[in-house]
Amino acid sequence: MENQPIENQTLTDEWGPYDIAEDVRGIKDVFVNIYFIGEAQPGGKWVLVDAGTSSGADQIRRKAQAWFGENNPPQAIVLTHGHFDHVGSLDTLLKDWPQVPVYAHPLELPFLRGKAQYPPPDPGVGGGAMAYLSWMFPTGPFNFGDRLRSMPADGSLPELPDWRILHTPGHAPGHISLFRERDRVLIAGDAFTNTNQNSAFAVMTQKEELHGPPAYFTIDWGAAKRSIQTLAALNPTAAGTGHGKAIRGIQLPQLLEDLIHNFEGREVPQGGRYTKQPAHTDEQGVVDMPPPVSYHVARALGIGLIVGTVMMLVGGLRKK
Repeated sequence: MENQPIENQTLTDEWGPYDIAEDVRGIKDVFVNIYFIGEAQPGGKWVLVDAGTSSGADQIRRKAQAWFGENNPPQAIVLTHGHFDHVGSLDTLLKDWPQVPVYAHPLELPFLRGKAQYPPPDPGVGGGAMAYLSWMFPTGPFNFGDRLRSMPADGSLPELPDWRILHTPGHAPGHISLFRERDRVLIAGDAFTNTNQNSAFAVMTQKEELHGPPAYFTIDWGAAKRSIQTLAALNPTAAGTGHGKAIRGIQLPQLLEDLIHNFEGREVPQGGRYTKQPAHTDEQGVVDMPPPVSYHVARALGIGLIVGTVMMLVGGLRKK
């Protein structure tokens, strides 16, 4: 079956394109999604999932105030993983919310406590401008100090008693997803996406297609497929992903099965650094990585895209 657009269920006008349940609201920050778990009411308890890009703090604060009232910080911040586009506003938010704990998987902690850099992105995967430009993406180390807490091994969080935390590695060593059994709602993070995140055009248009994790940052393709299999076995009926619009509808389990069935042929890059051999990490950071591959062509394409965009902008300004 070909990768097909997802037709969402008809919902009230109050639902946004990134909302996955009445009490699980999402917003898009540039090209990444952020989720708010909690009933929208002044003074209501809520949890923030991920912190977006470095420009996302104001939008997060505005939405939090609109949904949960003034001077009402979250009970916790949960990180699906620590890549730059998921922790970009965390420093700013923690200054505003000095008592709020931040949870991450133990395998993410070395990259979030200043001990290690993430394995470098892989521009050699191809597939579009986002991938070609990925050699410029920051890999840390990020340091959020003693505000970070390690997620409990049993998959539970006191601030989210109805949710289960699932370790879904592949895209990042300590990547996690969140699942609520009673309504089978899933926050997948970047375990899979609902747009082709490698393509700048797809990112800009938010074209809806179910895909695996963003290829340029995925360091273990075998683990990535197993993680999608784990999530598909939950039979979710609504999912929010780190990139792309929310997926709501009974067709989601079948789309996940189709993604799994075609994973090697459709999602795993033909070339690239981590395609044949994964990077290995532990709770201290990177253990070993496959040798780097040449990405001069990808770098040249990325630079060409930047130069071309600047020239178009300058030309447009001159015509005005």
